[in-house]
Amino acid sequence: MAAESSRSCQSRSSAPKRELVCRHGERPVLRVSGTRNNPGRRFWGCVYYEIQEECDFFRWADPEADSDDPHVARMKRKVAAMKAKVRDVEWKFKVAAGLGIFGWAVLFCFLWQIWFSQRQGVACVMPLKYG
Repeated sequence: MAAESSRSCQSRSSAPKRELVCRHGERPVLRVSGTRNNPGRRFWGCVYYEIQEECDFFRWADPEADSDDPHVARMKRKVAAMKAKVRDVEWKFKVAAGLGIFGWAVLFCFLWQIWFSQRQGVACVMPLKYG
């Protein structure tokens, strides 16, 4: 498929940097693979894919496309996905820890007010006075 993509790729000379275009002269669209060998892998494809059959533009969007071993590339994608999940879980943990610390601080303040009010001989009744 790599040989086919180089055949079907052209570049526009008017663009300041090299821009990919298909045989139709259109910019390709970023798509996600749904195949068993490359699930979730992003690639550039013709905007007219499945509408007009004569264009076979295809190019992988990720840097693993240069890898000779598909197992290595697949493992790299899995590692990247796992790292993203770890960052998400770490963020959720930080939010939960912050809320937990805040909750314990509020509880401590209420208990301290009850203890202080009892020592002064004043009954502590909700709502608490602020200021």
